[in-house]
Amino acid sequence: MSEAKPITPGTEANIVKAAQPALHGRLIIDAIKSAGINYILSVPDLHTSQGLLKPIAGDAELNLIRVCKEDETLGIAAGLMYGPNRPLILIQYTGFLYALNSIRAVAVEHRQPIVLMIGLLSKEPGIAPQESKKYGIRIVEPILDVMGIERCLIETDDDVGLITPAIDHAFANSRPLAILIGGKPA
Repeated sequence: MSEAKPITPGTEANIVKAAQPALHGRLIIDAIKSAGINYILSVPDLHTSQGLLKPIAGDAELNLIRVCKEDETLGIAAGLMYGPNRPLILIQYTGFLYALNSIRAVAVEHRQPIVLMIGLLSKEPGIAPQESKKYGIRIVEPILDVMGIERCLIETDDDVGLITPAIDHAFANSRPLAILIGGKPA
């Protein structure tokens, strides 16, 4: 009979990390660029900062506009669309909740193809957002439903293929879209 080996500190976390499917920011960036996105408006957040925001800042094909408050992104995005631009708003779910009135006014009531990429900070892997223990995460999808905003959930690399067609659909139909980032992009 073999003797059980002690687990050294940090090993449990490594086992859990290895079991979680990966989500690579580079794949997300390639997908949004394939959809013609050329401007990213963002308030930095913990969930997407390393895997998305940092690489976006260094990408010559994308124009990053950093703002102070999430609701500012809506007016800027709407203005950019008067030209040949396709903006995307990159925020955390708390910023989404903060900016609801601007989202309602600009995106929903004026039928603008505002693309919201919303990081679900601390969402439990493999758990549906509406089943999360975090109240703020739990209410995001019901709010999107009430507002009539279509959404897709991106948790792993396998989900990234949903991004480009969803963005194209939003622009073709002049409707807002929410891309929920459930996994933390690496």
